[in-house]
Amino acid sequence: MKPGEPKITLSQEIALKVEKKIKHTAQGVEETLKEILEKGEVSFEDMKMLLESLKPSFSLLSQKWVLEILYSLLILGPLGFNELKKITGASSRSLSLKLKALSDSGFIERIVEKGPPLRTSYRLTEKGRTSALLSLPLLYYIVTMTQSNTA
Repeated sequence: MKPGEPKITLSQEIALKVEKKIKHTAQGVEETLKEILEKGEVSFEDMKMLLESLKPSFSLLSQKWVLEILYSLLILGPLGFNELKKITGASSRSLSLKLKALSDSGFIERIVEKGPPLRTSYRLTEKGRTSALLSLPLLYYIVTMTQSNTA
């Protein structure tokens, strides 16, 4: 953890539940992958092409402000531009570019409410909601593994 970064801790009980679910999910994915490969339903080359097709989404999701935007919309629901700007601390230009990219990629939806005054808000699509939810265990795992390796 870098100096000045907030340390988020979960109660031991919740942390154990989260870790148990992460292990269970990872085991399920591994078993399913092995089964698919053994049955010949998907080849290594198919998997390689699938992973290649996911690169643009991973690239977008790893950019600055993107996860903050997704988590804000996940937790708080639809938000306007200025609310997102205040929550994330992103500049207007950066936020505008990220919102456009997220919208173009199908992670969020831009909603224009006729006025007066004209209001624009953003909300997660199902793809955005699922992506945000699925990234939480991965981020939690990475953070806890990093902390345990430095302890």
